[in-house]
Amino acid sequence: MVSWDNRRIFLAVARAASLSKAADTLGLSRSTIMRRITALEEELGTRLFERLPEGYFTTEAGDEMLHSAERIETEANTVDRRISGRDAELTGKIRIAIPGVLATHLLMPDFTEFARANPNIKLEIAPNYEMVDLAKREADVAIRVSNNPPQDLIGRRILTMARAAYVNKDYLPHQQSGRKKAPALSWIGWSDDPSSQQWMKETDFPDTPIGSIIEDPHATLNAIRAGLGMAVLPCFMGDATAGVYRMPPGSLVLQSDVWVLTHQDMRNTARIRKFTSFIADALLRHRALVEGKKPKA
Repeated sequence: MVSWDNRRIFLAVARAASLSKAADTLGLSRSTIMRRITALEEELGTRLFERLPEGYFTTEAGDEMLHSAERIETEANTVDRRISGRDAELTGKIRIAIPGVLATHLLMPDFTEFARANPNIKLEIAPNYEMVDLAKREADVAIRVSNNPPQDLIGRRILTMARAAYVNKDYLPHQQSGRKKAPALSWIGWSDDPSSQQWMKETDFPDTPIGSIIEDPHATLNAIRAGLGMAVLPCFMGDATAGVYRMPPGSLVLQSDVWVLTHQDMRNTARIRKFTSFIADALLRHRALVEGKKPKA
Protein backbone atom coordinates (compact mmCIF):
# COMPACT_ATOMS: atom_id res chain seq x y z
CA MET A 1 0.00 0.00 0.00
CA VAL A 2 1.28 3.45 -0.89
CA SER A 3 2.19 5.42 2.24
CA TRP A 4 0.62 8.83 2.87
CA ASP A 5 4.08 10.40 2.80
CA ASN A 6 4.63 9.18 -0.78
CA ARG A 7 1.13 10.33 -1.74
CA ARG A 8 1.94 13.74 -0.27
CA ILE A 9 5.06 14.01 -2.45
CA PHE A 10 3.11 12.83 -5.49
CA LEU A 11 0.45 15.50 -4.83
CA ALA A 12 3.04 18.26 -4.60
CA VAL A 13 4.61 17.28 -7.95
CA ALA A 14 1.22 16.87 -9.64
CA ARG A 15 0.05 20.29 -8.47
CA ALA A 16 3.27 22.12 -9.30
CA ALA A 17 4.12 20.15 -12.49
CA SER A 18 7.70 20.66 -11.34
CA LEU A 19 10.16 18.78 -9.15
CA SER A 20 11.86 22.00 -8.04
CA LYS A 21 8.62 23.74 -7.05
CA ALA A 22 7.43 20.63 -5.23
CA ALA A 23 10.75 20.47 -3.40
CA ASP A 24 10.39 24.11 -2.31
CA THR A 25 6.83 23.46 -1.09
CA LEU A 26 7.82 20.41 0.94
CA GLY A 27 11.20 21.63 2.15
CA LEU A 28 13.02 18.72 0.50
CA SER A 29 15.74 18.56 -2.12
CA ARG A 30 14.93 18.11 -5.79
CA SER A 31 16.95 14.88 -5.88
CA THR A 32 14.91 13.48 -2.97
CA ILE A 33 11.66 14.28 -4.76
CA MET A 34 12.89 12.65 -7.97
CA ARG A 35 14.06 9.55 -6.10
CA ARG A 36 10.76 9.17 -4.25
CA ILE A 37 8.66 9.57 -7.41
CA THR A 38 10.79 7.02 -9.26
CA ALA A 39 10.49 4.58 -6.35
CA LEU A 40 6.73 5.11 -6.23
CA GLU A 41 6.37 4.35 -9.94
CA GLU A 42 8.49 1.22 -9.54
CA GLU A 43 6.41 0.13 -6.54
CA LEU A 44 3.17 0.51 -8.53
CA GLY A 45 4.63 -0.81 -11.76
CA THR A 46 3.27 2.08 -13.79
CA ARG A 47 4.33 5.53 -14.96
CA LEU A 48 2.58 8.33 -13.09
CA PHE A 49 4.14 11.30 -14.90
CA GLU A 50 5.11 12.27 -18.40
CA ARG A 51 8.50 13.97 -18.20
CA LEU A 52 8.27 16.84 -20.68
CA PRO A 53 10.47 19.90 -21.17
CA GLU A 54 7.60 22.02 -19.84
CA GLY A 55 7.34 19.97 -16.65
CA TYR A 56 5.89 16.84 -15.04
CA PHE A 57 2.31 16.02 -16.12
CA THR A 58 0.18 13.15 -14.85
CA THR A 59 -0.54 10.15 -17.05
CA GLU A 60 -3.91 8.39 -17.01
CA ALA A 61 -2.68 6.29 -14.09
CA GLY A 62 -1.39 9.46 -12.46
CA ASP A 63 -4.83 11.05 -12.78
CA GLU A 64 -6.34 8.13 -10.87
CA MET A 65 -3.67 8.43 -8.20
CA LEU A 66 -4.32 12.18 -8.00
CA HIS A 67 -8.05 11.75 -7.32
CA SER A 68 -7.32 9.12 -4.67
CA ALA A 69 -4.60 11.20 -2.99
CA GLU A 70 -6.78 14.33 -2.91
CA ARG A 71 -9.64 12.39 -1.31
CA ILE A 72 -7.31 11.00 1.39
CA GLU A 73 -5.82 14.46 1.95
CA THR A 74 -9.27 15.98 2.45
CA GLU A 75 -10.24 13.27 4.94
CA ALA A 76 -6.95 13.64 6.85
CA ASN A 77 -7.28 17.42 7.04
CA THR A 78 -10.87 17.13 8.25
CA VAL A 79 -9.84 14.78 11.07
CA ASP A 80 -6.92 17.05 12.02
CA ARG A 81 -9.15 20.13 12.14
CA ARG A 82 -11.80 18.43 14.23
CA ILE A 83 -9.25 17.12 16.70
CA SER A 84 -7.62 20.54 16.94
CA GLY A 85 -11.05 22.13 17.27
CA ARG A 86 -11.60 20.27 20.56
CA ASP A 87 -8.54 21.84 22.14
CA ALA A 88 -9.67 23.81 25.19
CA GLU A 89 -6.18 24.84 26.34
CA LEU A 90 -4.49 28.15 25.56
CA THR A 91 -1.46 26.33 24.17
CA GLY A 92 -0.22 25.34 20.73
CA LYS A 93 0.46 27.01 17.41
CA ILE A 94 -1.57 29.51 15.41
CA ARG A 95 -0.55 30.04 11.80
CA ILE A 96 -1.79 33.42 10.55
CA ALA A 97 -2.09 34.29 6.86
CA ILE A 98 -2.05 38.05 6.43
CA PRO A 99 -1.12 40.61 3.76
CA GLY A 100 2.48 41.60 4.43
CA VAL A 101 1.79 45.33 4.71
CA LEU A 102 -0.87 44.78 7.38
CA ALA A 103 1.61 42.79 9.43
CA THR A 104 4.65 45.05 9.06
CA HIS A 105 3.01 48.49 9.00
CA LEU A 106 0.09 47.99 11.38
CA LEU A 107 -0.33 44.85 13.47
CA MET A 108 3.16 43.70 14.45
CA PRO A 109 3.05 45.53 17.83
CA ASP A 110 -0.30 43.85 18.48
CA PHE A 111 1.10 40.41 17.61
CA THR A 112 3.90 41.14 20.07
CA GLU A 113 1.43 42.10 22.79
CA PHE A 114 -0.58 38.91 22.24
CA ALA A 115 2.53 36.70 22.27
CA ARG A 116 3.79 38.22 25.52
CA ALA A 117 0.39 37.83 27.18
CA ASN A 118 0.05 34.23 25.95
CA PRO A 119 3.54 32.67 26.10
CA ASN A 120 2.24 29.14 25.54
CA ILE A 121 0.77 30.06 22.16
CA LYS A 122 3.24 30.13 19.28
CA LEU A 123 2.38 32.54 16.47
CA GLU A 124 3.46 31.70 12.94
CA ILE A 125 2.98 34.81 10.80
CA ALA A 126 2.78 34.03 7.09
CA PRO A 127 2.70 37.16 4.90
CA ASN A 128 0.60 36.22 1.89
CA TYR A 129 -1.46 38.27 -0.54
CA GLU A 130 -3.42 35.29 -1.87
CA MET A 131 -6.35 33.54 -0.19
CA VAL A 132 -4.90 30.45 1.47
CA ASP A 133 -6.86 27.22 1.84
CA LEU A 134 -7.82 26.89 5.49
CA ALA A 135 -9.48 23.55 4.78
CA LYS A 136 -6.02 22.19 3.94
CA ARG A 137 -4.55 23.69 7.12
CA GLU A 138 -2.42 26.15 5.15
CA ALA A 139 -3.31 28.54 7.97
CA ASP A 140 -5.48 28.56 11.08
CA VAL A 141 -6.55 32.19 10.82
CA ALA A 142 -6.70 34.44 7.76
CA ILE A 143 -6.75 38.22 8.04
CA ARG A 144 -7.95 39.20 4.61
CA VAL A 145 -8.74 42.35 2.65
CA SER A 146 -11.67 41.39 0.45
CA ASN A 147 -15.21 42.39 -0.41
CA ASN A 148 -16.03 38.74 -1.19
CA PRO A 149 -14.38 36.34 1.28
CA PRO A 150 -14.86 32.57 0.76
CA GLN A 151 -18.27 31.47 1.96
CA ASP A 152 -16.93 28.26 3.52
CA LEU A 153 -15.03 30.25 6.17
CA ILE A 154 -16.47 31.83 9.28
CA GLY A 155 -15.53 35.10 10.91
CA ARG A 156 -16.45 38.74 10.85
CA ARG A 157 -15.94 41.89 8.90
CA ILE A 158 -14.04 44.22 11.19
CA LEU A 159 -13.72 47.49 9.28
CA THR A 160 -13.04 49.00 5.86
CA MET A 161 -9.53 49.64 4.57
CA ALA A 162 -9.16 52.82 2.53
CA ARG A 163 -6.45 53.86 0.11
CA ALA A 164 -5.44 57.20 -1.35
CA ALA A 165 -2.91 58.67 -3.79
CA TYR A 166 0.40 59.65 -2.16
CA VAL A 167 3.43 61.70 -3.24
CA ASN A 168 6.43 63.34 -1.63
CA LYS A 169 6.37 67.06 -0.84
CA ASP A 170 7.90 68.10 -4.19
CA TYR A 171 4.59 67.36 -5.91
CA LEU A 172 2.33 69.20 -3.48
CA PRO A 173 0.74 72.32 -5.01
CA HIS A 174 1.50 74.53 -2.00
CA GLN A 175 5.21 73.71 -2.37
CA GLN A 176 5.33 75.35 -5.80
CA SER A 177 6.31 79.00 -5.81
CA GLY A 178 8.05 81.45 -8.06
CA ARG A 179 10.19 79.75 -10.65
CA LYS A 180 10.11 76.36 -8.96
CA LYS A 181 8.42 73.83 -11.17
CA ALA A 182 6.95 70.55 -9.95
CA PRO A 183 8.35 67.34 -11.46
CA ALA A 184 6.23 65.76 -14.17
CA LEU A 185 3.57 63.74 -12.37
CA SER A 186 3.23 60.05 -13.22
CA TRP A 187 1.81 57.02 -11.49
CA ILE A 188 3.78 54.22 -9.94
CA GLY A 189 1.67 51.17 -10.84
CA TRP A 190 1.87 47.59 -9.60
CA SER A 191 1.25 45.89 -12.96
CA ASP A 192 1.74 46.78 -16.62
CA ASP A 193 -1.30 44.73 -17.61
CA PRO A 194 -3.90 47.22 -18.96
CA SER A 195 -6.75 45.13 -17.54
CA SER A 196 -5.36 45.63 -14.03
CA GLN A 197 -5.19 49.42 -14.32
CA GLN A 198 -8.89 50.15 -13.85
CA TRP A 199 -8.07 51.52 -10.41
CA MET A 200 -6.86 54.73 -12.05
CA LYS A 201 -10.43 55.60 -13.02
CA GLU A 202 -11.42 55.71 -9.34
CA THR A 203 -8.78 58.33 -8.49
CA ASP A 204 -8.71 62.10 -8.98
CA PHE A 205 -6.06 61.60 -11.67
CA PRO A 206 -7.48 59.15 -14.25
CA ASP A 207 -5.50 60.68 -17.13
CA THR A 208 -2.10 60.72 -15.44
CA PRO A 209 0.23 58.26 -17.19
CA ILE A 210 1.93 55.30 -15.54
CA GLY A 211 5.64 55.99 -15.44
CA SER A 212 6.96 53.09 -13.35
CA ILE A 213 5.91 49.62 -12.24
CA ILE A 214 6.79 48.32 -8.76
CA GLU A 215 5.18 45.09 -7.64
CA ASP A 216 6.18 45.30 -3.96
CA PRO A 217 4.26 47.74 -1.71
CA HIS A 218 7.22 48.30 0.61
CA ALA A 219 9.40 49.29 -2.34
CA THR A 220 6.58 51.50 -3.64
CA LEU A 221 6.50 53.39 -0.35
CA ASN A 222 10.22 54.06 -0.56
CA ALA A 223 9.88 55.10 -4.21
CA ILE A 224 7.27 57.71 -3.26
CA ARG A 225 9.55 59.09 -0.55
CA ALA A 226 12.36 59.29 -3.08
CA GLY A 227 10.16 61.25 -5.50
CA LEU A 228 9.73 58.66 -8.25
CA GLY A 229 6.04 59.51 -8.65
CA MET A 230 2.56 59.05 -7.21
CA ALA A 231 1.05 55.77 -6.04
CA VAL A 232 -2.04 54.46 -4.34
CA LEU A 233 -1.26 53.17 -0.85
CA PRO A 234 -3.34 51.98 2.10
CA CYS A 235 -3.92 54.99 4.34
CA PHE A 236 -2.41 53.20 7.33
CA MET A 237 0.87 53.16 5.38
CA GLY A 238 0.78 56.57 3.74
CA ASP A 239 -0.65 58.63 6.59
CA ALA A 240 1.75 57.11 9.13
CA THR A 241 4.95 57.51 7.09
CA ALA A 242 7.13 60.61 7.31
CA GLY A 243 7.83 62.32 4.01
CA VAL A 244 4.74 60.92 2.29
CA TYR A 245 1.59 63.01 1.73
CA ARG A 246 -1.83 62.60 0.17
CA MET A 247 -2.00 64.27 -3.21
CA PRO A 248 -4.77 66.91 -3.04
CA PRO A 249 -7.70 66.66 -2.95
CA GLY A 250 -6.83 63.51 -1.00
CA SER A 251 -9.89 61.45 -1.93
CA LEU A 252 -10.20 57.91 -0.64
CA VAL A 253 -10.25 55.14 -3.26
CA LEU A 254 -10.33 51.35 -3.57
CA GLN A 255 -12.03 50.76 -0.24
CA SER A 256 -12.12 47.10 0.83
CA ASP A 257 -13.38 45.18 3.85
CA VAL A 258 -10.98 43.64 6.36
CA TRP A 259 -12.02 40.23 7.69
CA VAL A 260 -10.75 37.91 10.40
CA LEU A 261 -11.56 34.38 9.27
CA THR A 262 -11.08 30.77 10.31
CA HIS A 263 -12.43 27.36 9.33
CA GLN A 264 -15.68 26.28 10.99
CA ASP A 265 -13.96 23.21 12.48
CA MET A 266 -11.52 25.48 14.34
CA ARG A 267 -13.97 28.03 15.69
CA ASN A 268 -14.26 26.44 19.15
CA THR A 269 -10.53 26.01 19.69
CA ALA A 270 -9.62 28.09 22.73
CA ARG A 271 -6.43 29.60 21.33
CA ILE A 272 -8.17 30.49 18.03
CA ARG A 273 -11.07 32.17 19.85
CA LYS A 274 -8.62 34.06 22.03
CA PHE A 275 -6.54 35.28 19.11
CA THR A 276 -9.37 36.22 16.74
CA SER A 277 -11.10 38.22 19.48
CA PHE A 278 -7.84 39.97 20.38
CA ILE A 279 -6.85 40.86 16.82
CA ALA A 280 -10.37 42.09 15.96
CA ASP A 281 -10.18 44.48 18.92
CA ALA A 282 -6.70 45.56 17.82
CA LEU A 283 -7.93 46.37 14.32
CA LEU A 284 -10.77 48.41 15.75
CA ARG A 285 -8.29 50.42 17.82
CA HIS A 286 -6.60 51.34 14.52
CA ARG A 287 -9.90 52.13 12.83
CA ALA A 288 -9.38 55.85 12.17
CA LEU A 289 -5.98 55.22 10.56
CA VAL A 290 -7.11 52.22 8.50
CA GLU A 291 -10.27 53.96 7.26
CA GLY A 292 -8.32 57.04 6.21
CA LYS A 293 -9.66 59.42 8.86
CA LYS A 294 -6.26 60.62 10.10
CA PRO A 295 -4.58 62.37 7.15
CA LYS A 296 -1.51 64.53 7.78
CA ALA A 297 -2.27 68.20 8.20
